[in-house]
Amino acid sequence: MTLWSGRFEETPDDVLWGFTVDTSDRRLLVDDISGSIAHVQMLGTTGIISGTEASTIGDGLSAILDEAWAGSFEFKEGDEDIHSAVERRLTELVGIVAAKMHTGRSRNDQICLDLRLYLRRSAHVRIGQIDALIRSLVGQARRVGDAVSPSFTHLQQAQAIPFAHHLLAYAWMLKRDAERFRDMCTRVDVSPLGASASGGSSLPLDPDLTADLMGFAHRFDNSLDAVGSRDFASEYAFCCAQTMVTLSRLSEELILWATIEFDWVSFPDRHTTGSSAMPHKKNPDMAELVRGKSAVVLGAANGLLILQKGLPLTYNRDLQEDKNLVFQADDATSGSLVALAAMIEAAEFHPKEPTSWVTALDLAEVLVERGVPFRIAHEVIGLLVASLVADGRTMEQVTGADLVAAHRLFTLDDVRWSNPRTSMERRVTPGGGSMVSVAKQLEALAGYLS
Repeated sequence: MTLWSGRFEETPDDVLWGFTVDTSDRRLLVDDISGSIAHVQMLGTTGIISGTEASTIGDGLSAILDEAWAGSFEFKEGDEDIHSAVERRLTELVGIVAAKMHTGRSRNDQICLDLRLYLRRSAHVRIGQIDALIRSLVGQARRVGDAVSPSFTHLQQAQAIPFAHHLLAYAWMLKRDAERFRDMCTRVDVSPLGASASGGSSLPLDPDLTADLMGFAHRFDNSLDAVGSRDFASEYAFCCAQTMVTLSRLSEELILWATIEFDWVSFPDRHTTGSSAMPHKKNPDMAELVRGKSAVVLGAANGLLILQKGLPLTYNRDLQEDKNLVFQADDATSGSLVALAAMIEAAEFHPKEPTSWVTALDLAEVLVERGVPFRIAHEVIGLLVASLVADGRTMEQVTGADLVAAHRLFTLDDVRWSNPRTSMERRVTPGGGSMVSVAKQLEALAGYLS
């Protein structure tokens, strides 16, 4: 079924039909029906169609909505798109009066409406999934307690920190990812219905009423912008992309930590896979797939921007491709969030304590506290490190005499600062790598999740 065949003497060629028909919009079924119900109610309220007609059409759409939620709605081969499928089914149920449903409306504002409804709904689901992953990280941060691990710069051990501090870093990243989705919702929450094909309608439509009926915070201000812009879809895809960057970074660390070389984490068998050739292998494939899917989402977000860059106002058929791209980004993000939440929740973390070299900065700061300029203190400890390396010793084997020889302001007792746990415990920076900081972070995140 097409909604435009009146001026055509020939039916669509199979080539045209096969190339132009895209079934990806079928996931918008609920949104399309919900928008149509609001539109028809507005038509009846304004007197554009009679109250009886609006009631009949509304009842038919409600029946179709029940089919959609039950999963029993049947698409047919002749359905050109989601709009024609709904109108075809409505005609089957209520007869010729269904032809009045599209009054004052175009597929241009209708598809934009459907996509906004879908993204507004999906954004809240993604936020819930992000929060579930944050909750898993917070739970693990509590479980690992005061376990000490190295932080890394350039993948070299840097400073001693609570391992919980490392886990919570991802919780804070994800919180920002969730906030981006929330903020994006304010720009999605605009009804385009009433913009019609491009310039509005000569009929006395009430866009404010339809916006209110669908729970939109705003309605469009410019009809051309309403039907010709997809920046809201691009922004949604960016939110997915940035979230996937966070997930990919977390996945990379999980993959590294699961290696024999690191041995910082163990995953249950149910969350790993084996090798078809090597019987000993236990692979964190879900994390690897998340890392891979991030490339797909980044590509989709980029594709949405490129899709729009040369389009004149208003609607162009190019925009049919927006749904494939945004759905691709959304699906990959959703699946990745669920997968990583499961992995984190069931993981057993057992990080190894850092080497004593990570206390070098602490020793330099001891001198700073006694009035030595940091650059000089840095050089003093650097020379000490070089001396220990030349002797085949580590910082763990430094003696009080070594320190006193390195600088006159050191005392024999300062050797205690070469212990990684002591290094962690003496840290005082708010938000830094200390257990005091971890406790405050856990409290703040618990407040956010409540």
